[in-house]
Amino acid sequence: MATISIQSSAGTYEVDCARGALRRARRRISSLGDWTGVYLISSPGVWRSCGQALGRALEVSSKRTILFDDRESAKSLATVEGIARKLTRAGADRGSVLVALGGGVVGDVAGFVAATYLRGVPIVHVPTTLVAQVDSAIGGKTGVDLPEGKNLVGSFYPPALVIVDPDALRTLPDREYRSGLYEVVKYGIIADRRLFAFLERHMDALIRRDPGALDFTIPRCIQIKAGVVTRDEREANVRKILNFGHTLGHALEAATGYRRFRHGEAVAWGMMTAARLGLATGRTRESDARRIIRLVARVGPLPAVRGIRTGTLRRIVASDKKNRAGRTGWVLVRRIGRPEWDVGIGWPVAARAFAELRRAAPVETA
Repeated sequence: MATISIQSSAGTYEVDCARGALRRARRRISSLGDWTGVYLISSPGVWRSCGQALGRALEVSSKRTILFDDRESAKSLATVEGIARKLTRAGADRGSVLVALGGGVVGDVAGFVAATYLRGVPIVHVPTTLVAQVDSAIGGKTGVDLPEGKNLVGSFYPPALVIVDPDALRTLPDREYRSGLYEVVKYGIIADRRLFAFLERHMDALIRRDPGALDFTIPRCIQIKAGVVTRDEREANVRKILNFGHTLGHALEAATGYRRFRHGEAVAWGMMTAARLGLATGRTRESDARRIIRLVARVGPLPAVRGIRTGTLRRIVASDKKNRAGRTGWVLVRRIGRPEWDVGIGWPVAARAFAELRRAAPVETA
């Protein structure tokens, strides 16, 4: 079992990562405090696969179980309001704890609810997708989308605990699982060349969900993110490296109404574009750019980017929440494992890099 500590403005919290961790969730959550009530927030699909067992273990009544649509299009202020009202009717008070069981959308929405309901109640994240286990459940970012862009309303709100059980990935659909692998690749690119080399050697095993490969990869990614967010909780400097591939990735999601791409798939296009952009500006060596694109392509097919207007992407990128004074700061890599952030590059150069990638379409589906 790996227990990884993360320092935050609210104190230290832990990420427990081990097979069978879900079975020990009640004892672990109880050790955090004497709660007046436990409220479980999840989605119908996750509830059917593993939520009912967790609900019984935590002795959560149906009145204290709140399910909502976990598609990206449902990640909205209206959903936050609906959950908050249900909590009120169920009697949740400041002595209550919320348990978010699900993927990134469930975690982002439930985290924002926890940050704002009664001006803040504790939350425990129990991520059930690969992208949530290695990325979104860790670091305290919460938020919802607006029509103008992704995660434009939110807060930094550290959890009380994160419980990661790789066994929860067994029933994850293939496409959802591969979406998380793209975020795993991101960690190798921005922080650990040895991890990147491991992924090059063992990507086929990871695609098969080989337990040995996952038991090394998941804790390593968590350790990387824990180190980054401990140094920079509120994204003032080094935490920006976690946005590698996300500037364009978020724009692709918004431009297609959050319906064409899984989050990791959009980030995959963004990472390959960033590799080409680094190459075009003389920042990234050709050998590293090729390795990045080749490894991303090995994860599997991606939804097509045909039909997306570059003008639409430009408008969305210009409204990105990370911009400062109208300036977009891109994350690129000097070499694998050595990133740089706040790289100022004009949109025409970025658009050319994306257009070149789109013409090459190394893994594009119809």
